[in-house]
Amino acid sequence: MMDRTNRAVTDRRSRENARSIQNVYVDGNAVRRLQEIPDRRYSSGRPAQNKKRKSSRSAASAKASGRAREVSRTTQRNRRKAMSMGRGYVVFLTVVSVAVLFFCVYYLQLRADVTGRIKTVAALETELSELREENDAYESQVNSDVDLNRIKKIAIGRLGMNYPRDDQKKTYSMSNNSYVRQYQDIPRSK
Repeated sequence: MMDRTNRAVTDRRSRENARSIQNVYVDGNAVRRLQEIPDRRYSSGRPAQNKKRKSSRSAASAKASGRAREVSRTTQRNRRKAMSMGRGYVVFLTVVSVAVLFFCVYYLQLRADVTGRIKTVAALETELSELREENDAYESQVNSDVDLNRIKKIAIGRLGMNYPRDDQKKTYSMSNNSYVRQYQDIPRSK
């Protein structure tokens, strides 16, 4: 007779299956295969290296177990040399750092100067456009206020001006220039 399974039993079984699947490593085409490296066996000609490897393994196991291992003086001296820098190298790094800092500060000053000049130019352009608008407004006001017929009446009536007669008119022949330059006074008629 088959056991009846209820929801609780099914959930428990699925959790157990999930735990067992998580602890399994599967080799395949999508998963890298583990490559174990076998211990090397050295010939009897090099027993010193064998001892060093064994001592390093024992040091690693001592470190793993929490015990402190002693380091030889030569190793300590080599570590100090590797960690220390020579005076020349320190001076070189200092000079390079100061040079980089100087160029960065100089660059920032130039950028600030350029930004300030751009703002000044923008302000001057705004002022120029306002002055042009103001000038155009004054010019249009002056032109609208001028009545040429009134000026003509005042010139002829009050001031006694007349139109020139033909004998008072002098004509000049012009070259290809569209304007005349007057270098001398115009000669009076005889």
